Amino acid sequence: MVHPIPPESELTFTDRRFLMLFIFLLATLVFYPYAEASRFGYFAFRVFASAAILLSIYAAKLRRRRLLFFALALAVPAILHRIFFPVANPSLLSISNMVLSFAFDIFVVVVIFRHVFSKDEANSEAIFAALCIYLLVGFSFSSVYGMVATFQPNSFYLDPHTNLHIIADRFDFIYYSFGTMTSLGATGITPVSAQARAVTILEAILGVLYLAVLIARLMVGYTRQRR
Repeated sequence: MVHPIPPESELTFTDRRFLMLFIFLLATLVFYPYAEASRFGYFAFRVFASAAILLSIYAAKLRRRRLLFFALALAVPAILHRIFFPVANPSLLSISNMVLSFAFDIFVVVVIFRHVFSKDEANSEAIFAALCIYLLVGFSFSSVYGMVATFQPNSFYLDPHTNLHIIADRFDFIYYSFGTMTSLGATGITPVSAQARAVTILEAILGVLYLAVLIARLMVGYTRQRR
């Protein structure tokens, strides 16, 4: 069902929830490398990332109580995964948190996707929501790469000439994920196993299709509403 959206001038600060989520997600990418410099920065950044998870639930604006409780239930292992398991390991607890964290990302992406593309027009918030989906998909695929590397430790090769370590951590997979999705490539990281290459191809295709089709549709709707 298609729903009209309020004009740009009627949006209040609380209505700009996707803008706030976009800023949080973008800040996560910018400040991630600096969080490892000190112990305080490490935990402060993990708290910041946890706040982004809760903000994504707020941005999704779940009206049904069951969906809200389900989102919060998935948010708990997602927060634990980002705080206590920055490096993937084959333990049952780490794998369980990784899978549930990925399920949370997919759930939020689907909810925001339905929220954005159920409308026939678009305002700036709809465009920021689409950008949030793009960033969330990149983070979701980084979790998939982490799971692949956990089950197959030699799935990715880190070139020692361009990396300071030989075992990939979460930020390596985030870097590889966004490099793949934007078709720029991730220098120094090479998928070796067939499973890693298959996921890489899938993300590259989704990244191109998303920008070519969905963002273009939103921009047309936004231009139509402005006129």
